[in-house]
Amino acid sequence: MTTKREVYSTWDEYFMGLAMWSSTRSKDPSTQVGSCIVNDEKRIISVGYNGLTKGMDDDTFPWDSEGEKTNCLFTTKDPWVAHSELNAILNSHGVDLKGTTLYCTLFPCNECAKAIIQAGIKKVIYLSMYAHRDLVEITNTMFKNAGVECVAFNKDQNLSKADIQNNCNEMLKLVKQFSK
Repeated sequence: MTTKREVYSTWDEYFMGLAMWSSTRSKDPSTQVGSCIVNDEKRIISVGYNGLTKGMDDDTFPWDSEGEKTNCLFTTKDPWVAHSELNAILNSHGVDLKGTTLYCTLFPCNECAKAIIQAGIKKVIYLSMYAHRDLVEITNTMFKNAGVECVAFNKDQNLSKADIQNNCNEMLKLVKQFSK
């Protein structure tokens, strides 16, 4: 009698893997972020990645962060790009997100936290920490006040954003190798 395979992904690993895979769709040269929303029955509701909104030409708008140094919003990506969490929420096409879990490769910013709370998402599992400490504190305060549980996926591994992007790039290379 054959027994089941002993090495396979947990549900958390599977859904975080989908969030990581979604991040490979991002055209942002510095930060690729992915998200996956799942219900209590372990069903995928939606995925998203950071990028321009539908109908915007990826070659027309800036992908640079240089505008942050000069305070010129027109020359930086930030006002044009929708974050992965917001895209996942909007891509749910009206499905009720109350009580769902959001897996994301980067800790949500305060703006995404507002959308997460408003959508009724009750748990956030993130892979890498957001660099802006004040915004992390604001997001944590909002989540705590709204009853949203927020936990690190890799609390013992302490993966960096670069580690995650390198892993995603390796996955993408492997898939592209087999698609030829």
